[in-house]
Order: sequence, then structure tokens, then C-alpha cells
Amino acid sequence: MHSDKNVESHGQLVANAVIAWLFAVTGPLAILLAVASKAQLSQQDIASWIFGSYAVGGLLSIAMSYLYRQPVGMAWTIPGALLVAPALEHLSFPEAAGAYLAAGLMITLLGMTGWVRKLMVCLPMPIVLGMVSGVFLPFGLKIITGFQDSFWIASAVVGAYFLAGAVPAFGRAVPPVLAALLAGIAAVAIGGAGVPTGLIPFALVQPKLVFPVFSVQALLELALPLVVTVVGIHNPQGIAVLAAAKYKPPVSALTVACGVGSLLAACVGAVPACVTGPSNAIMCASGRMDQRYKAGMLYGLLMLLFGLAAPMAVALGLALPAAFIGVLGGLAIVRVLQGWMSTAFGSELSFGALAAFLVTLSGVSILHIGAPFWGLVLGVAASWLMERPALQKTWSSR
Repeated sequence: MHSDKNVESHGQLVANAVIAWLFAVTGPLAILLAVASKAQLSQQDIASWIFGSYAVGGLLSIAMSYLYRQPVGMAWTIPGALLVAPALEHLSFPEAAGAYLAAGLMITLLGMTGWVRKLMVCLPMPIVLGMVSGVFLPFGLKIITGFQDSFWIASAVVGAYFLAGAVPAFGRAVPPVLAALLAGIAAVAIGGAGVPTGLIPFALVQPKLVFPVFSVQALLELALPLVVTVVGIHNPQGIAVLAAAKYKPPVSALTVACGVGSLLAACVGAVPACVTGPSNAIMCASGRMDQRYKAGMLYGLLMLLFGLAAPMAVALGLALPAAFIGVLGGLAIVRVLQGWMSTAFGSELSFGALAAFLVTLSGVSILHIGAPFWGLVLGVAASWLMERPALQKTWSSR
């Protein structure tokens, strides 16, 4: 019986790692390719950007997951890439790389000095989880919208998930998320949607070093907003996910890792590194708590391999249908999302949590800074105005 439970747990860990990786190499990759194409970068520049984004994130994930025994998924900042898109219309690629280096240095200093930990203490968990719920609710909704995109694939994925969850004997042999993954692969293969019709040539990436150029305009336009994106938007999501799963995420160490990773990624023209929310959420969804770090290491290995084999991996990743990835990812985090919303809206700071949730969900951008950051700011402000005794009590206890 003990052996069966170990097999079940490891099956969940493998499934979660693969789904987290699929999330990172499909939708986000499409965004990266769109930004790079809009900037009219060369094929070698784009390949180097992909390599830096995924290989660095993979190495950091392996190292941090192993050192701290928790599923730490790291990647690259999507809002940062979107921020760079308009800047590359009037800045050169080397100027952008110079801004990436400056941002990496600032992020490293924030982690080394411990200032980032002091900032995190000021953010109560219910408000942070309200923001995180606003970020992840669209992922959960993909379970529903997936039926509109592809009824056949969505039906197979959702049906297998609920079958494994409703039948204990089946669920013990094949965890729900793993059953959904296998059913989705079968549906894609049988239906022919997303299956490459020709052989994908094997090719390893040949990274191109980018020699940075430092300009005042690039530093003002990109460096500070990139720091805010990593420290104020991305990392709080990933760290909150780990904390909600009962881990003790090393905030300062993770910030330093992001800074060092950003410095390395900048050498090949890639945007700064960050702690991911979606990947961590998926890897924390199931499996034994003391073994989930293995999912983080497997995720990191897959990210590293994806970066090394960028030309082949890009073709394969973009071939998978959106319904498959969307529904699968939504199912992987739905239970976790349920717990976050219960904690956020069942606390004494429910008004601030609701404010953070609504602002984040709105997608509003102010001063070119994304909604999750303003969700945190306005969530704390709402609690200060409407729930001050509870907020002060929370700060005192922390």
C-alpha cells in the first residue's frame, strides 16, 4: 500500500511538472515570438532570446528547487517582454540589453540587502492571495472556454479528470491531472489537431552574445519598470503560491537568483528572470509535499532542454492546440485557486483582498505598470481605509 501511494505521488509530480512546462513553452513563447517579430530581430537574435529565457530559468529552477526542497519554478517576465516591445521601436537591441543588465543588478541588490523581504512583510497574505486569484481566474475559466475552442479535446480532458477523481480505485492508479494529460494527448493524436505533419529537424541553438550599450533613455524607459515588474508583480505571485502551499519561500535568495539570472540572460538579449506563478501553482497542486521539489527540478530540466533545442522545440510547442493547454492548465490549478479564494475572502481583510482581486482582474495598466502591482497597492490602501484595526493587527503579528 505504501508503495502504491509513492507511485501515485510520483505520477502526480511528473504530470504536474510536464503541464507546468507546457504552460511555459506555449502561450508565453507565442508572446515572445510576437514581440521579437514586431521588433524585426534577426533569426539568431530571436533564437538567443529564447535560449536565454528558458535555459536560464531552467537552471535556476533546478538549483533553487534542490537547495530549498520546494517546487520553485522560474522563467522570464512576460509583462517585461511586453514592456520591451514598444521600446524596441526606437531603441537598439544592445541598448535594451544594457537596460536588462541594469535591472538585473538592481534586483540582485534588493535581494542581497534584504529590502525586498521588508517589502513583502508589508503585504498581508489575504491581499496577496486576492491579487493572485485575480491573475489566475482567467486560467480557470479556460476550462469552460476550451469547449468552445475544441469540444472534442476539452471533453476528453475534463471527462478523464472527473472520472479519475470520482472513482477512487481509478484515481489511485492514475491521478486526475495525469489522466487528463493522457486523455488530452490521445484526443489530439486521434483528431489530428496540432500533430506536426512533417518531421521536425533536430537542431541545437547557437546563442549570440549581445554587447550591451548603456543609454540614459533606455535606462529610464526600461530598467526601473523591469525591476518593478519582477519584484512587484511576478515574484509576489510565485512566492505567495509557495507560502499558501505551506512552504517557507526564501524571499531574499529567490530575488538574488532572479537578479543573477537576469544578468546572465541579458548577455544573450533575454529579458529578466522571475519566479513564476502558474508553474508553481501547478506543481503545488498535488503530490507529497516533501517530494514536490522533484517536480520543480524536472520542470527546470525540461526548460533547459527547451532552451538548448530552441529551433525544434519552438515548432513542436506551437503545434499544440490552445484548447489542450488551456483546459489542462485550468484543471491543474482549480483546487489551488479554490483554496486561495477561501483564504483571501474568508479573512478579516476580505475587503482589501476583494479590492486587490478586482483591480488585478480588470487588467488596468497605469504608468506602464501592470494591474497586479496596482492590485497590491490599492488592496492595502482599501484595507487601511476600511479594515485598519485588522490590518494593523496583521502587521504587528508579522
